[in-house]
Amino acid sequence: MTSFIVKKVLNNNVIIAEHESYEEAVLIGKGIGFKLQKGDSIEGDHVEKMFTLKGQKEKEQYQKLLPFIEEELLEVIISALELIRNRTNSFLNEHIHVALTDHILFAINRLLRGLSIRNPFLVETKALYPFEYEIAREVVNLINKKVDVKLPEGEIGFIALHIHSAMLNKNLSEISQHSQLIGTLVNMIEEQLEVTLNKESVDYMRLVRHLRYTIERVHRGEKVEEPEKITKLLMEEYPLCYNLSWKLIKVMQKTLHKPVFNAEAVYLTLHLQRIQNKVK
Repeated sequence: MTSFIVKKVLNNNVIIAEHESYEEAVLIGKGIGFKLQKGDSIEGDHVEKMFTLKGQKEKEQYQKLLPFIEEELLEVIISALELIRNRTNSFLNEHIHVALTDHILFAINRLLRGLSIRNPFLVETKALYPFEYEIAREVVNLINKKVDVKLPEGEIGFIALHIHSAMLNKNLSEISQHSQLIGTLVNMIEEQLEVTLNKESVDYMRLVRHLRYTIERVHRGEKVEEPEKITKLLMEEYPLCYNLSWKLIKVMQKTLHKPVFNAEAVYLTLHLQRIQNKVK
């Protein structure tokens, strides 16, 4: 029988405990912490849910958050995290426990005060991360059903970024910066080509994903081969799209503080030309 030693009782349903295999773990169960004290032993069959927080910073942040969360909401958030883990079936950075708990608590409190934050990058997020977006939709539906709130669709986008961040073990601020940059680039494309892109179209999704992969290559310093013959042809045949591609690249360089290889202009020009042909 798996046995844990209680380190701290956070409330009747949540305790922090030690185990020789798991080190420190957060244990969840109905009434699991009732009358328990530090140093007491608890058997594993009383535990309904468990997760570990190995980083000291994560432990401290999580413990600071818990006093502000009602037990019913905490259970829903933990169920949401389990849903994410099951759907992704992959390693998740443990910081998602802290970051997503904090985000959901903040979002619900804001909603209850009649405030809401618009997500200006919702469409881009949906196109960039469709897998994470559908999981986030399930999370929002779960919260709305269990807590009797109506989180807006914009929250699906925010939560999708948290999921993507945890899956790839990337900093959320970096992912958010990339989404904002793509939004800026799309606006430039619409303005320069004098088009309004159909945000539900396959072409739009292709463009956004191409921008995403370009940004990721730049971030990694990864070089793509430059087809010189095509470069010359594009410069002569499609000067508007070629010049626009370089304007986009300069914005990327300025935002990411990294050089962009010339070959990226070729592939961007091809995407832009395809868009321009479609709207003619």
